[in-house]
Amino acid sequence: MNIALLEDDQDQAILIAEWLLQGGHICNCFQSGDDFTYALKNNTYDLLLIDWVVPDMSGIDALHWVREHIEWRIPILFITKMDREEDIVQALNEGADDYMSKPIRQKELIARIEALHRRATNDDQKGNLLEYKPYTINREQRCFQLNDSTISMTHIEFDLAVFMFRNQGRVLSREYILRNVWGKNSEISTRTVDTHMSRIRKKLHIGPDNGWKLTPVYQHGYRLDSVGSDEG
Repeated sequence: MNIALLEDDQDQAILIAEWLLQGGHICNCFQSGDDFTYALKNNTYDLLLIDWVVPDMSGIDALHWVREHIEWRIPILFITKMDREEDIVQALNEGADDYMSKPIRQKELIARIEALHRRATNDDQKGNLLEYKPYTINREQRCFQLNDSTISMTHIEFDLAVFMFRNQGRVLSREYILRNVWGKNSEISTRTVDTHMSRIRKKLHIGPDNGWKLTPVYQHGYRLDSVGSDEG
């Protein structure tokens, strides 16, 4: 996962980032609300960790900003010293998904964020066949079917198309797509994403006639949306 952490205690932020790295995740740390919200405008994250008290913005204010400006319901975990019942209730009622009181424990933190991620990405589609009408994805045979026609795709084209369908409705940055489809250490140019997006749009005939729209987002990335068809 690509995770953003809002935490003004630098030592605490470094420790959490190291724990997440050991768990196989990437963590970007921010010490101010302005830096945090700026990053969310320009990058794609899978999960947010928010401290309650930061210099220029409360955790609750940051939570409000996220829920107002991020179009998909990104999981949010509060991490704070404020552990009164009324504080916990307020954070959850305002839109947080989970809550941890400091001092936090490494294994519990990893377990909680992975549980939140599983809930957020569970689209009730399991097994080798995925349905996004009129498309059927066969993950075992690594192919797409449009109605009754099988579409030939390269390895990367297939992985990219599956990734976009499973993240429908989210604005995904080119860097985020590269990391998740080509590999987290990929040094491939972001223009490669544009080339492959054009290919899968043409091969899959993505458009309103088939109930889907693949949209470039200026200076950021791409978004795949259903435009009225039954998503299965």
